Amino acid sequence: MDIKTIKLDQPAASALDIYQSKTDEKLPGIVIIGGGSYKQLKERDTERVALTFATQAFQAFVVKYPVLENKNYSDAKTAIEQSFDYILAHADDLNVDTNKLGIIGFSAGGQLAADYGNEKGTHAKFVMLGYPVIKPTLDEKMGVKSLDVSKTVSAGTPPTFIWGSVNDELTPFLDHIHVYTEALAKNKVPFEVHEFGTGNHGIALANKWTAIVNRDRSDKHMARWFELGMEWLQEVVGIQ
Repeated sequence: MDIKTIKLDQPAASALDIYQSKTDEKLPGIVIIGGGSYKQLKERDTERVALTFATQAFQAFVVKYPVLENKNYSDAKTAIEQSFDYILAHADDLNVDTNKLGIIGFSAGGQLAADYGNEKGTHAKFVMLGYPVIKPTLDEKMGVKSLDVSKTVSAGTPPTFIWGSVNDELTPFLDHIHVYTEALAKNKVPFEVHEFGTGNHGIALANKWTAIVNRDRSDKHMARWFELGMEWLQEVVGIQ
């Protein structure tokens, strides 16, 4: 595997980490948007998620959008757009099947991933959202001005897979996931949702692999989201 980082043109302090498997055939691609409330990009849901998808024969990409003193919701969106533009422009060199290129986001990164998926010119063929922020209820806490992404869902939104926990008090089900799945249903967008009765917010893969960098937080039941997501990609999106 080749791992490298390329700087994005705009905005400042943004980059794209590339986890490229060496292969003679084009593989599905996954663009990963980590959480962290714009204070940092959590390892638990960036590089460890990238390496996990790589084991499933994906080319994986992590968007390093601006955080801390550079944080800005619109700039983060720009970083995602430029990342997709770069991947499409270099698809042959990166061995990416652009017809099987999607996006996954966690928490605040889930809001950004959903927003990109809802764009009219999105290049994402599928969207995966882990305990996502949907409404701008956390703007003051995060120090950004975001959007209610449930209001930008349309019939053109790609098939979407969502999971969360009933124990999540940061992004409660009724205020976030429920609102978003309602919008998907109204627009007849194919989707699947798993609201686990165990686990909590911010546990990424929920297994030992992410627990060792996440205060030993794991949950065997909620960890099944990854297996379920892979099955969904096979059945709904056609990724084998």
